[in-house]
Amino acid sequence: MLWPSIVSDRDRIGFIGLGIMGRPMATRLVRAGFPVVVHNHSPEAAEALAAEGAETASSSREVAERSDVVVTMLPDSPDVETVVLGEDGVIAGVREGMLVVDMSTIAPATARTVHAALTEHGVEAVDAPVSGGEPAAVDGQLSIMAGGSEAAIERAEPIFAELGKATTHIGAPGAGQVAKAANQIVVALTIQAVAEALTLTSKAGVDPGRVREALLGGFAQSKILEAHGERMLEGRFDPGFRIELHRKDLAIALQSAREDGVALPATAQVAELLNALIAQGSGGLDHSALFTLYAQLSASGEETPD
Repeated sequence: MLWPSIVSDRDRIGFIGLGIMGRPMATRLVRAGFPVVVHNHSPEAAEALAAEGAETASSSREVAERSDVVVTMLPDSPDVETVVLGEDGVIAGVREGMLVVDMSTIAPATARTVHAALTEHGVEAVDAPVSGGEPAAVDGQLSIMAGGSEAAIERAEPIFAELGKATTHIGAPGAGQVAKAANQIVVALTIQAVAEALTLTSKAGVDPGRVREALLGGFAQSKILEAHGERMLEGRFDPGFRIELHRKDLAIALQSAREDGVALPATAQVAELLNALIAQGSGGLDHSALFTLYAQLSASGEETPD
């Protein structure tokens, strides 16, 4: 089959999933001049995109029927399976030669299943999860980890260029999701390290803000220390990236580790800490709120940050 070599300004892009990440991503595509058709489980978000110039569709199937390239940004593997492979899903409306780009964070096995099912319909698929959070989605500075064929990823490049600062072709279908699992391990463990460090300095009677400033000038410097360290010190835990979603991502990593016989003891530990926060009803807070659990565990009469 001859695939179109690149997404052109005449290609209509379907975008499904307008949550914390999906809405700013779709907005960037609309503002960049791409013809965009959107769908979301709650119509309010789609209506907001319509005010920006997007068209709306009533189902995932209709999005596919009216698009040349479909992009999905959804919470979890079951959501992608339903939206893409379900009875009224994307697969019911595709035609030969289309491209489907899933930018959700899901299990590698699910990404491979989606790819195989779409291939049977003559449709190329790319798994392209992202890192950077909502601020990077707004600014078009996401890091994109792509799995799929070279041709499919090249075809999606104009979309990726609008949404991200860098796209890395990791490998075959599912490889992008493996890379994202690795990313989420590093992020979770770094948040844990920053939370422990700032709790220690505070309990030792040392100004944690000054310690953070010093660490930012040395080998311990990281974006997480910079951004989430500030959140921890200010007690500001509105999401960014919700605890419950990061816990889901770590479950993906741990499941993949079990399948491949890999030991991830530190990942398992931080996953349990996130479980504790979810059990307290804090799953909707930003993942930097892991700091509040350390404050509770180390409490000695002072108040825990709200």
